[in-house]
Amino acid sequence: MTEATQLVAIDLGSNSFHMVVARVVDGQLTLIDRMRERVQLAAGLDERNNLTHDAIDRGIDCLRRFGERIPAGVRVRAVGTNTLRKARNAREFLRKATGALGHPVEVIPGREEARLIYLGVVRSLGGAAERRLVIDIGGGSTELIIGEGFEGKLAESLHIGCIGHTTRFFADGRLRKESFREATTAARVELETIEQAFRRTGWVAAIGSSGTILSIEAILRANGWGESITRDGLRQLRDAMIAAGRLSKLQLPGLPADRASVLPGGLAILYGAFKSLKIDRMSTASGALREGLLYDTLGRIAHEDVRERTIAWLCERYAVDRNQAARVEASALALLDRAHIAWELHHPDLRLVLGWAARLHEIGLALSYSGYHKHGAYLVANSDLPGFSREQQGLLAALVGAHRRRLRPERVAELRGAGGNAAVRLAVLLRLAATLNRARDPEGAVLPELTAAGTIIELRFPKGWLEDHPMTATDLRYEQSFLAAAGISLVAR
Repeated sequence: MTEATQLVAIDLGSNSFHMVVARVVDGQLTLIDRMRERVQLAAGLDERNNLTHDAIDRGIDCLRRFGERIPAGVRVRAVGTNTLRKARNAREFLRKATGALGHPVEVIPGREEARLIYLGVVRSLGGAAERRLVIDIGGGSTELIIGEGFEGKLAESLHIGCIGHTTRFFADGRLRKESFREATTAARVELETIEQAFRRTGWVAAIGSSGTILSIEAILRANGWGESITRDGLRQLRDAMIAAGRLSKLQLPGLPADRASVLPGGLAILYGAFKSLKIDRMSTASGALREGLLYDTLGRIAHEDVRERTIAWLCERYAVDRNQAARVEASALALLDRAHIAWELHHPDLRLVLGWAARLHEIGLALSYSGYHKHGAYLVANSDLPGFSREQQGLLAALVGAHRRRLRPERVAELRGAGGNAAVRLAVLLRLAATLNRARDPEGAVLPELTAAGTIIELRFPKGWLEDHPMTATDLRYEQSFLAAAGISLVAR
């Protein structure tokens, strides 16, 4: 890392889009710019969970403005959350968003969102060792995390947020006691599946983050209902809203103008959390998802990548043969070094994902030898993988699933959907590495010379080597027919 560099984090939330720019000096972050626009992406989901054209246009226009403010040459992480997890046409939006921003936009799973929120919160408060409960109520989802220090221990993402909850229970704009009771009960029903585990784990302090909870705290303070968030303060706020009668008449000291329209649902969710989890008092933190993104990116730069810990955990949990995985990884990366220029595999993340796929390629053996590549793909696709976006997890699963046997059209389509031509080419390199190491030789496989051009890949072995190793030669002949299904011509000599 240079002596002073900059990082940018962008959070494409269901209610608002946020961008923060930070300067890094000697491993410490200092925020130097912050932008926020209320896009209300979640309000743009139609009855079939497709984003409307208007919602897409609002989001793209915002990201185009953000893009104009991103300094040249900085590292950027941009992530989408619940609404983009739900949207059936998310890929269309992501393609346009990447073009407008000038940087890739990825979608993160709910638990990964929770992990990053927790990291942002505790970094803003300092890394005290006490056990903390962090709650973040977003526009489309609510994240709850218990952790100690900088490590989250228990994390969940619930499909309730201030936008959807307000639309569901307060669509007519009326603030009735019955509506609040129904909205609070519905939130408690969602919390019911996790409340025992969270209460059993326990915590010392409860912390709230992001717009809804920060706004509620500001209202309580401005009206003299408490210096922190308490159950009594929440009841007083609820009663004041009921007294107003309608959202259009709601005027409270401390209430931001752009927060009123989603406050009823957010308040009902928070009040439900207080009741279900037996919370007495909650303080707040300024840090949230975007700050967590900054610190997570800083960790990757400093070679403290949580994704490495995730891969190591998977290997341990499923008793992967680490020696064989290391041999396949070494061969795959060596082949990548020979092919990356001709096959345009330049991005450093491609090298990372190929290495991870090689380490996990036999993970499915923990279930059964028969079809173990399919079992492995399922395990990778459906496990909770801290640090990975949905796109990265999908690509990793597709590579594991395509590392052996026939490359059927649906498997090739899965690869292309996960990463285009680059994914297909990475799969070819992984397949060759696995084939060359099938003998599980402790001395390692011979590494042939490799040249690649377009859809042709050529392997050149030492003279007489294939004749002396007829089983590998046979495997490569099978591989020729398998790769032909993906439009790749393999020549081995």
